[in-house]
Amino acid sequence: MTNPLPLNGTVALVTGASSGIGEATALHLARQGAVVALVARRADRLEALAEEVQGSGGRALVLEADVTDRAAATEAVERTVRELGRLDTVVNNAGVMLLGPAEEAPLEEWERMVSLNVQGFLYVAHAALPHLLRAADGEPRRVADLVNVSSVAGRVARAGSAVYNLTKFGVTAFSEALRQEVAGRHLRVSAVEPGAVETELATHLRPEVMGAMRQRFGNIERLQADDIADAITYIVTRPRHMAINELLVRPTEQV
Repeated sequence: MTNPLPLNGTVALVTGASSGIGEATALHLARQGAVVALVARRADRLEALAEEVQGSGGRALVLEADVTDRAAATEAVERTVRELGRLDTVVNNAGVMLLGPAEEAPLEEWERMVSLNVQGFLYVAHAALPHLLRAADGEPRRVADLVNVSSVAGRVARAGSAVYNLTKFGVTAFSEALRQEVAGRHLRVSAVEPGAVETELATHLRPEVMGAMRQRFGNIERLQADDIADAITYIVTRPRHMAINELLVRPTEQV
């Protein structure tokens, strides 16, 4: 008998789950039957999200962790498998966007982006890989998913985004290279590239950069976190023989 929900019997880990795309994605995956491991630094936000998941009949594991710490990122993955028994889906979403001209930019901003968008992203992927391959080899789905949240900035370089572009081009390139390595073993690796989304990302910008962003995108109806969560859910609920390798999602008006 076919499961009424496509992710029944599976476990999904979502990083950056305390807000925005990560929070919305965790809710969407739970509604599809997955048990969700929620990873982020803000434990209070994760606890509130877990209560929402559980209030809707789902199950969630709260994992307070800073994925820029290699040991913490690895332990979040390992604890998921220890406590929930397996790992079928990883949504590698945690990231930060700190824009502005390269000239006289605070070097600390560049370091933060590389630390989270590249190193933290890689720590999670590396720790999760053997577990995802193991899940792909058996029931209930005989396929597993690693979804890496990149950005339109991982496809199109623009002035004022140099280091953010660098990190997101890296996410997209890593995703495609890894996809080629593991596709034959039914681990699907996908890069999702959102355009302008209404999330907390922009709140980390310096005031002068924020002003320039408002001027550039002020008249555009931005995407919502639920829009990207819906796209991710579509990717991971495809039949075993179908893989969405790369998905660019922009607001209608964004060019």
